[in-house]
Amino acid sequence: MAYVLGFFAADGYMTLNKRGAYFWNIQITERELLQMIKVVINSHHKISVRKGNGREKELYRLQIGSKEMFNDLQNLGFIPGKTYSMAVPSVPAKFFRDFVRGYFDGDGNVWVGYTHRNRCTRLLTLSSSFTSCSRAFLDELRCRLRLFGLISGSVYTGKGKFFRLKYSVRSSMKLYDFMYNSPHLIPSRDLFLDRKKSVFERYLKMRP
Repeated sequence: MAYVLGFFAADGYMTLNKRGAYFWNIQITERELLQMIKVVINSHHKISVRKGNGREKELYRLQIGSKEMFNDLQNLGFIPGKTYSMAVPSVPAKFFRDFVRGYFDGDGNVWVGYTHRNRCTRLLTLSSSFTSCSRAFLDELRCRLRLFGLISGSVYTGKGKFFRLKYSVRSSMKLYDFMYNSPHLIPSRDLFLDRKKSVFERYLKMRP
C-alpha cells in the first residue's frame, strides 16, 4: 500500500463533487500497472479509458468512491488540489522505500548515456530525479532519503512551475539499491515499472 500511496502522491488527485460524493483517482498511461494497483487495493471498480490522438497516449483512470479512504488520505496530509501544497506523509521507515518507488514511478526519471561525446574519451553517466510542483515536498523527501544513505542530491527550479530533486551517478545507484534491492521485495508480487528499473540495470551492464 505504501507504493500505491507514493504513486498517488505523484499521479493521483482527490475530488468532492456537488452532491457530496468523495472520490480519489489515479490517471496514467500504464494500463497494466493500474490494473495491478487495482488488485492491491482490492478494488472492483472499472478502469476507464480516454482515447489519445496522434501526439498523446491513451489515459487510463481508476476512480474510487470512498469517504473513508478520502478521509484517510486527508489524515496523511493530502487534500484536493494538492499539487502545490503536498508534504511527505508519515510513512514507517520499513515501508518508505515502497513509497519512494511508487513516487518515482509516477514523477521520477532516470537517464543513462554518454557525455563529452566530441572528446576522445566519452564519459558514461547515470542520473536520476524526482519532480514536483511543491519544493517543500522535494526538500523533505531529500531529508528523509539522507537517513537511508543518499547524502547528496540537490533541488533545482525547472523552466515551468516545478522543481526537480536530482542525483548523480553514485547516489543514483544508492537509490536503485534502496528501491529495488530490498530483501523484502518480491519482483513477482511487488509493484514497480520495469522500464525505469531497466535503465539502472542498463548502466550496470555498460559500465567498465
